[in-house]
Amino acid sequence: MLIKRYEKNPILKPKSIHSWEAEATFNPCPAKLGNKIYLLYRALSLPHYRKLTKTTQSVSSIGVGISDNGIDFHDRKRLIIAEEEWERYGCEDPRITKLNDKYFIFYTALSTYPFTADGIRVGVAISRDLEKIEEKHLVTPFNAKAMALFPERINEKIFTIFSIHTDKPPTKICLASFDKEEEMWDQDYWNLWYKNYEKYALPLPLRPQDHMEVGAPPLKTPYGWLIIYSYIKNYFSSDRIFTIQAALLDLKNPFKIIGHTKNPLLVPEEYYERMGIVPNVVFPSGALIEKNKIYLYYGAADTVCCLAFIDLQKIIETLLEKKKIIRFERAKENPIITPISQHEWEAKATFNPGAIYLDGKVHIVYRAMSWDNTSVLGYAYSKDGIHIDYRCEKPIYIPREPFEQKLEPGANSGCEDPRLTLIEDKIYMCYTAFDGRNPPRVALTSIKVEDFLNQRWNWEKPVLISAPGMDDKDAFIFPEKIEGKYFIIHRSGEDIDSALVPNLNFDGKTWIEEYRWIRPRRGCWDSKKVGAACPPIKNKKGWILLYHGISDSNVYRVGAVLLDKKNPLKIIARTPDPIFEPQMPYEKEGNVANVVFPCGAVEIGNKIFMYYGGGDKVVGVATIKTKELLNAFEPI
Repeated sequence: MLIKRYEKNPILKPKSIHSWEAEATFNPCPAKLGNKIYLLYRALSLPHYRKLTKTTQSVSSIGVGISDNGIDFHDRKRLIIAEEEWERYGCEDPRITKLNDKYFIFYTALSTYPFTADGIRVGVAISRDLEKIEEKHLVTPFNAKAMALFPERINEKIFTIFSIHTDKPPTKICLASFDKEEEMWDQDYWNLWYKNYEKYALPLPLRPQDHMEVGAPPLKTPYGWLIIYSYIKNYFSSDRIFTIQAALLDLKNPFKIIGHTKNPLLVPEEYYERMGIVPNVVFPSGALIEKNKIYLYYGAADTVCCLAFIDLQKIIETLLEKKKIIRFERAKENPIITPISQHEWEAKATFNPGAIYLDGKVHIVYRAMSWDNTSVLGYAYSKDGIHIDYRCEKPIYIPREPFEQKLEPGANSGCEDPRLTLIEDKIYMCYTAFDGRNPPRVALTSIKVEDFLNQRWNWEKPVLISAPGMDDKDAFIFPEKIEGKYFIIHRSGEDIDSALVPNLNFDGKTWIEEYRWIRPRRGCWDSKKVGAACPPIKNKKGWILLYHGISDSNVYRVGAVLLDKKNPLKIIARTPDPIFEPQMPYEKEGNVANVVFPCGAVEIGNKIFMYYGGGDKVVGVATIKTKELLNAFEPI
């Protein structure tokens, strides 16, 4: 596993008996002194009247705790308090680095209230023993935050890394270098530097709607300087989310980026990250390397201090892109099923195919759409899983019930996105039933295997199994019972949901439950919505369940979870990165752009064949060796 939270988080919480840290304790940064680890952190007080500012307010100071193991901290006290005019409204977010025999503690200094960009600058405090502060200085004459010192000289120069214009974006992460310590707070130096600040910026990728800030002080590794920083998605909206990213800088030229993460290392998921003074925040503020493990200290929801452990070797492999990228490989014959203009019922689109492997053939049941946007189901089969050997000229399933017949002219309606499961001598098919007006619901039908193989389309009368008034899709029945019950996977809302039922004899009056099972990962490629793709495939390690994930930018990709073999309700691993995504024109274009949407997968020999809709218009197939796919999982 690349990163794992400490199971007893938070490691530091506010103390009501200490008024100076009774509101919040967060954004910690560690330093070693002898055989002890000192943790500096931002402490937020209860509101009180202050003579220095002649205001009643909560104020931030910098506290410190001591530990023998880097986890349990005690003897907490204040180390840095607001005393000078340039910091009179608070001292925030320390970054501490030892250089030679001194500890340099950079922090955010607040000189104006209400807070303004020009009054938010960088200060530095210097200590030799972390018991007392020997001197303090205002560093930047302009808006900046999160300055940190490199722990040794580079090419005989002292280097700092920091964020400029954090409060009047766009922000940039920049470097500055000095010949001697005193230059770090020399206002003439900074005024000259500021005239050309853009040339000192690191070219880290940043979307216009996002924000970033320096996190932990740089860590030296044999491969480069590791920086772990904050990347804030949708910074200017109410839906902003703080995530953690990393980059590797060249040891001799830190302006050169060797590699950076493509997806967040950590996003707010636990209660202490999602709820607090500022919700949905994980903010990396300090780190230590112990053997082959990084201790990453972070603030959660601007309220508490937390800890996560990063595998050093794995993150270096990720940054250097030495880790093999595991992906499904699309067939060169794609698309394997396309609309036929002469067939009115499938003239507009043929997509989102279910699949089942029987009698030495892959049987494909696909969604077909006419120009009036009515969906029916077509059929084809393939002997080798790729080339289509037979395709039925007529639909094998059409809307028969009021709940799937069109109520609004021109609107989408009908039978959509089939998933097939073999149980004993029947094939059960779940599909989305939609009348064009009411929310889509899950319908269930079945057919005897013998009839299916002989193309006698004697489907049972369909019945709705999901609750009325709820948008519910992406459903199928698990191939095996769990403790004597049938396991139905579906999606209502943004989650993959699970339901256990005693039998499959639905009467149209009782509905499957909504147990929220697999959630989107905010800030990741599957951040907006997730839905189960197709019935899972069983192997020695568990059940492989493919799913589709939708990003904030509405791109559909494919990932997978690994379910416990004995108890499939238990998720034991998940793919951190997508294993399939839109690349070809028939996936990036079509009736809906940037869509790959699987509804069926089968295993033939040692290979998985995944059947998917591309661009809501055509059917494609992609393959991967089962053993290779298992290597893509990371334990949860």
